[in-house]
Amino acid sequence: MKKTQKESTTKKVKKNNVPKTTSTKDIKKSKTKIISLGKQFHRRGWSLATSSNYSALISRKPHQLLITASGKHKENLSPEDFLLLNEKGIPLEKTQEKPSAETALHLMLTNKDDINAVLHVHSVWGTLLSEKYGPTGGFWLEGYEMLKGLSGIKSHESRIWIDIYPNSQDITELAKKVNERTFGHKEFVPFGFLIRKHGLYAWGANLEEAQRHVETLEFLFEVTGRTLLIKD
Repeated sequence: MKKTQKESTTKKVKKNNVPKTTSTKDIKKSKTKIISLGKQFHRRGWSLATSSNYSALISRKPHQLLITASGKHKENLSPEDFLLLNEKGIPLEKTQEKPSAETALHLMLTNKDDINAVLHVHSVWGTLLSEKYGPTGGFWLEGYEMLKGLSGIKSHESRIWIDIYPNSQDITELAKKVNERTFGHKEFVPFGFLIRKHGLYAWGANLEEAQRHVETLEFLFEVTGRTLLIKD
């Protein structure tokens, strides 16, 4: 069976204005796409109520991350429901909104050279599988044609491992564990991971690729779950 192969200091902000390096056009474009994703993911049952959080990297040097504000219903996101953060997770503009409690994961992931967008969803199948395979730390997805929806995979004769982490309120420590474990694998490219009884984190070089990875992984999660039901 084949395995896939793997692959600054923020400028001072005057009067709470965004640094000139930030493209207003890029921010608007990313907000529009994320708002659309919120509606799509809600419709598919992956981002119900105020669950989930999404982000897109606007600038790498300095690190400027656009992220959904905490507590927002993803079906009804508006352009005001976002924050622009520096590399420490501090808002670059004055705002009453709070960033997601899981911001540290988004910052860690977007510090990777090839990751510019992160999408976190809460599906039923992902949640169920995270509980079933939680004790073993993860599970393989292999042999499915749909695997080719993941960047770089050219054949169904491939497999990827999905890491599962215990849910934790210490997001900084969780981000450290994900960085060391998931990105420490040598035998496959990581496309996402699950948090137990929580949900999926997936990413991509842009929002479009991250969306495709979420859709691919969620399809494979549902197939895996339904297959277990049929076998039982």
